Amino acid sequence: MSIFEDADTRLLPGFERRFVDPGSGPVLTLSKGNGPALLMLHGDPQTHLCWHHLAPALAENFSVVLTDIRGRGETHKPGHAEGANAYTKRDMAAEQLAVMRELGHERFALVAHDRGARVARRLALDHPQAVTRLAVLDIIPALDFYAGLNADIAQDYFYFSFLTQDYPIPERLISGDPEFFLRLILQGLSDRPVPYDDIAMQSYVAANTTPEAITAMCECFRAGYHIDTRHDEADREAGKMISCPTLVLWGDRGVIGKHFDVRRIWKRWCQRPEFAPLPGGHFLPEEAPSELLKAVTRFLNDAS
Repeated sequence: MSIFEDADTRLLPGFERRFVDPGSGPVLTLSKGNGPALLMLHGDPQTHLCWHHLAPALAENFSVVLTDIRGRGETHKPGHAEGANAYTKRDMAAEQLAVMRELGHERFALVAHDRGARVARRLALDHPQAVTRLAVLDIIPALDFYAGLNADIAQDYFYFSFLTQDYPIPERLISGDPEFFLRLILQGLSDRPVPYDDIAMQSYVAANTTPEAITAMCECFRAGYHIDTRHDEADREAGKMISCPTLVLWGDRGVIGKHFDVRRIWKRWCQRPEFAPLPGGHFLPEEAPSELLKAVTRFLNDAS
């Protein structure tokens, strides 16, 4: 049994592991439960295990699907290619939609954090017929982030500019001590130690410190700066907005809430937004799991 299988057995008991290939490459999925479909997407530099506090409880009332998003965990990792980038959130969103269809879910709710929330937001914009409800954790869209970037934000979110540098500059620098870099990100966005489960942390380190995973992370950030912002600009010019009910959550001690007017920004993107700051920094699924579970459960069960 691999370290990843062991972690799933211990932290997500009863979830069925399955690789689904929608034509782009194998995507790891874990599924459990009955009821309305719910897709949960993790952020960086983590895996689906970030939901281990929430997913078992949600599976009591929902058909929960956890995936490792493209380039992370055990999912396929396209490499660097000159003149192309496989990590646009549009491409990653289409892949997640195809995975859900392979699993038999044509319509589903989305709960997503960090990078996964960027994928989920793009999925809701590009495929509104598929998304019933959307909850995004501690992000603002790429266009608004880079347009508002200043020295203070760059200091707190240093890797948003570092990882976007041309291949292979960040990859070579990170390769000197990839575990140090990974742990720096996992703790550096919160004002106090994040109470990670040891099993989850070991899995994050094993999954995200390989050369392939490092390139995937850099490519994803490069796509965010160079391509995702252009997609956002086109949507804004066209007046395109997220039509489903949307819950925007962020940490009341985190970098996003500190530097951005979260409500103002998201109101420009959502027709039906709700807002809920939570006690914590950036890594809410592991910093404030009980508060997050309460907020998400209420939102998902709210039929009004």
